Amino acid sequence: MNSNSAQNETRWANEVFPTDLVVLDLLRKTPSLTTAEMAEAMDVTATAVRQRLNRLMGQGYVERLASKAGRGRPTHKYRLTTKGERKAGANYADLAMALWDEIRSIEDPDVKRGLISRIAKRLVEMYASEVRGEDAEQRIRELMALFLGRQIPLEYEPGEEGKPVLNVLACPYPDLAEQDRAVCALEKAMFAELLGQNMTLSHCRLDGESCCTYELTQLGSDTESV
Repeated sequence: MNSNSAQNETRWANEVFPTDLVVLDLLRKTPSLTTAEMAEAMDVTATAVRQRLNRLMGQGYVERLASKAGRGRPTHKYRLTTKGERKAGANYADLAMALWDEIRSIEDPDVKRGLISRIAKRLVEMYASEVRGEDAEQRIRELMALFLGRQIPLEYEPGEEGKPVLNVLACPYPDLAEQDRAVCALEKAMFAELLGQNMTLSHCRLDGESCCTYELTQLGSDTESV
């Protein structure tokens, strides 16, 4: 399987259709529901609900439980897995904006930089288990798969003069980045730590570029990130 096929396979394996998000949101509000209950709540057929549930179970977002009462056939109910709870509750845009406004209001630049650095390290801790390749190229592939699963496509290019580049084709934090370039510094610090590479932001969407481009050190030898 070539790299493009592998990336597409990863993408579709993690893709959640808008209609499936309705199911996740419904199960977030009500801990467990039957197919019939979901069909009634969404005003769709039971067959349509089962198709969505099958996709979500295959992706690990939903699990099925059997409960038996009396001699009849068991009743199946569905609930969110831990992974599904995180997916269903992932829309924290308002909270993120409020928190970032508070960070921006800090007047002491050293305090602000220190806080941003700690946030970047916390993100690294969250993602580290999924980006742990033995060399930089493998970690880049794992990083691309990780962010593709979050609907953020990354693109790796060998670059010129031994300077490979990582293109971020969609901003993970568009509302925040429009207000403060410090978000770019946070993202750069997170990528550098995860990849174990020094990086520089050579092109930025905030300057009218089509994507954000990070230049990496030559991948032949890993270096400690800064």
